[in-house]
Amino acid sequence: MIRNIIFDLDDTLLDFQRGEYEGVRSILKNAGAPDIEEAFKIYGRVNAAVWQQIESGVAAQPLLNRRFSDTLNQLNIKSDGQQLEQSYREHLNHNFHVIPGATNLLKQLKSNGFRLIVGTNGVAKTQHERLVGSGINSYFDEIFISEEIGYRKPEPQFFETILDNNPDRNISNTVMIGDRLSADIVGANAVGMKSIWYNPHQNQTTSTAPTYIANDYQDILDLIL
Repeated sequence: MIRNIIFDLDDTLLDFQRGEYEGVRSILKNAGAPDIEEAFKIYGRVNAAVWQQIESGVAAQPLLNRRFSDTLNQLNIKSDGQQLEQSYREHLNHNFHVIPGATNLLKQLKSNGFRLIVGTNGVAKTQHERLVGSGINSYFDEIFISEEIGYRKPEPQFFETILDNNPDRNISNTVMIGDRLSADIVGANAVGMKSIWYNPHQNQTTSTAPTYIANDYQDILDLIL
């Protein structure tokens, strides 16, 4: 029986894409990109490659410090990537957008006695500030952020750290909920943990098989309750 629910944050509960869209466009505009939409597309490709490397185990911060300068280099604009990354991080720290329905989901699960846990990759300061600023921090009993625990999804040690933190927690009574197959579902599968792929856009699955698929929050409630 499920008693512990690990939630990813970005694009599972918090609307990271909205904050990213606003923040990246602001950075690119201030840096002098002549065509913001084209620059945003270039950034998307650069950033996807960056996160692919990070999830494969490459150190995160050096890559993050180059993603804006690498983007602008393709537009023949010289820039200080580390400084732009810091500016972007400040914007993200104040991205408090909650996906509609997420708060009600947490409230219902909490009222039914489940232990709710944050399990997220990212910069600790950013994620803590967003949890507090969005108002959803009060629903969580524990918070695990990759920068603080030294492991990131999909590394098995990330999930093992969460399981080992409570002697009453194991793979039989715990489920991972997240939107990223490559991080949330691959990682859960690696330790034999049940998973729910939050898939609101109804993307096709790949060879990475989650235990369950939820197209909306009601699906999550139906699966767990």
